[in-house]
Amino acid sequence: MQNDNPSLQLIFTAACIIIILAGIKAAADIITPLLLALFIAIACSPLIKKMIDYKVPQWLAITLLLCFIFTLFSVFATLVGASVTEFTASVPQYKLLLSEKVGWLTTLTEKYNISALLPRKRILESLDPNTLMNFMSNMLGQLSGMLSNIFVLFLIVVFMLLEIPLAKQKLTYLVSNQPRGEQIQLKSDVYRVIDSVIRYLSIKTLVSILTGASIYIILKLLNIQYAILWASVAFLLNYIPNIGSIIAAIPVVIQAFILNGSVEGILVIVAYFLVNTIFGNVVEPKVMGKHLGLSTLVVFISLIFWGWLLGMVGMFLSVPLTVATKIALEANPLTERFAYLLGNGEK
Repeated sequence: MQNDNPSLQLIFTAACIIIILAGIKAAADIITPLLLALFIAIACSPLIKKMIDYKVPQWLAITLLLCFIFTLFSVFATLVGASVTEFTASVPQYKLLLSEKVGWLTTLTEKYNISALLPRKRILESLDPNTLMNFMSNMLGQLSGMLSNIFVLFLIVVFMLLEIPLAKQKLTYLVSNQPRGEQIQLKSDVYRVIDSVIRYLSIKTLVSILTGASIYIILKLLNIQYAILWASVAFLLNYIPNIGSIIAAIPVVIQAFILNGSVEGILVIVAYFLVNTIFGNVVEPKVMGKHLGLSTLVVFISLIFWGWLLGMVGMFLSVPLTVATKIALEANPLTERFAYLLGNGEK
């Protein structure tokens, strides 16, 4: 029996959403590589289509693109892997050097009578060598773990790219029993999601490359060790909105203060601030425009939500996943108001 009580409908809908989210979180190990592969396949599809337009067979176009990506990744993984190994081996030495720096800092606070503002106990807790080194090692360990699963990811991407020609046929069959107006609307919404993802990933990749290259040049000029490693970390974490660039800066700043000195450490902080301000707050918004239509608050909340639900991959894909959710909500008159809440205030 149908119940038109709005409160009961709301409770039922909320319960369904909670059950679905619990299922997604439980199956995150399976869902995350599939989602990541899907977005990579969507981003690569325009290049495949362009080669097919030039009469290149589909299988050859996919092979050429994947060989190019695989070659770049192999060079990248070799350089980063060597730096990660060398850095991990040096962690015990860094702990000793950091302990010396912490001792020097506490002596300085006592010498200039500022120990009341910066108590020795608080300094030791905030700059605990074991905590800081473990943070850096864990972050690099997660990076290595992501790189080690790339081969499985490539296989999924290949099969998804092979399915592209059938995607439109399957979509047409899916909506064949619906009225013509709804068919057109559904196809339009799907294409909007795909176009938004392609645009976002293309621009974000370009900005991330520029960010990583700039960081590499600056670190080399300042004679900071493992420049290729920290530039790679800056490139990857730039995909995480708002906090990615901050997380990327923490380990290299600590290293600069330990190995190079206070002046170099301050210069690294300034360099990261300028690079991320120029590319993240000037170049990217100007190129991206208001195409995504998401508010800044929603972007930050989505980062937390998708990171909780899907882990590190969810943080990388938080923006495209939220855009897809917003477009899906806009497609239904009953949920259109919720899509407006996710937007930037423009209808």
